[in-house]
Amino acid sequence: MRVEISEHLEHLERDGALLASAAASAGWDAPVPSLRWTVRDLVTHLGGVHRWAAAIVRDGATSGDVPEGRAVGRGPGDGELIDWFAEGLAALVATLRSAPVELTCLTFLPAPSALAFWARRQAHETAIHRADAQAAAGTVTPFDAPFAQDGIAELLLGFAARRSNAVESPGTLFLHALDGPDWLVTLGGERTLAEPIPDDAAQRQPVDGGKAAPGATVTATSSELYLWLWNRPAQVSVLGDAALAEQWRQVRVRWS
Repeated sequence: MRVEISEHLEHLERDGALLASAAASAGWDAPVPSLRWTVRDLVTHLGGVHRWAAAIVRDGATSGDVPEGRAVGRGPGDGELIDWFAEGLAALVATLRSAPVELTCLTFLPAPSALAFWARRQAHETAIHRADAQAAAGTVTPFDAPFAQDGIAELLLGFAARRSNAVESPGTLFLHALDGPDWLVTLGGERTLAEPIPDDAAQRQPVDGGKAAPGATVTATSSELYLWLWNRPAQVSVLGDAALAEQWRQVRVRWS
């Protein structure tokens, strides 16, 4: 099920607010699980990314090398950080909502349009970092299944498909979502390949470790699979070759 631009913007706005609330609860010096950051680092980083993205969309920039991009990682002191983050989030949402459908600017993943790309990319950037902030505070709110599946598709068909993210060990990962489409991921080539499995029991890969099963089967809700694929703490079940599944940790998300 495709997530529309308006839905991405709703998620962006909502997850940004949840992130700010979790950051305030956790405290600036709290460590962020899975990242070598404190909550202060996290909020400063994302506040900068929001300003960078807004500048590219607002100015129709064809390169990511804009002043706002060079400023990512720098922000105000603790007393002003939450307000600064909220201002950047609001400006990004407003910029995307007012951008023309025929927007032309930098993109770096496949998308039906530049506007669709930036709405989706910033929604998932903010969503994953919302989970980071909530993990630092103690409890991560699950993502709804359609949004999580959209994020899985962005990661598998976009970032993971880059040659720089090729995984050396050959094998297949079957991602079995308990509440959404499944995916078959092939590792070991020049690129990581992924394809959704039709929602038809006769065409699904077995998940019982039988001969026809892939190298490893990772089973969870769509929300937990989304977190796991982003190398975040997640409640998943791994059957088969656990070492092969661990190879996924080589996949990294970079802006370009």
